[in-house]
Amino acid sequence: MLVVDDFQAWRDFARSTLEKVPSLFIVAEAADGLEAIQKAEEHQPDLVVLDIALPKLDGFEVARQIRQTCRASRIVFLTADHFYNVAEGGLPVGASAYVLKSRAATELVPAVEAALNSNGQTTALL
Repeated sequence: MLVVDDFQAWRDFARSTLEKVPSLFIVAEAADGLEAIQKAEEHQPDLVVLDIALPKLDGFEVARQIRQTCRASRIVFLTADHFYNVAEGGLPVGASAYVLKSRAATELVPAVEAALNSNGQTTALL
């Protein structure tokens, strides 16, 4: 799994939350869009937990590029933005789920598990 967020505290939170599940393993982290693409190409993660508001490239563009080079990777957006158009914008780029940061403590792990168990379809919009 690759965790992408420009704030270290959110990357730390995502890591600590996801690493409580023994079957989940984080292979890399990234702090901006360009670094996310590079790390995804390098590690070919099964799943990318991706913020939308990123420096250098926004999460939607990052997701588009990751989907081209890492076709098997699932994408879960983890964002503070709760507007419907943000969730809707993630669907065309192949996002499996959308989790609000305000709900991440309880909804991130179920969204990640659902995304990993899906057949590439959208599994959860939270």
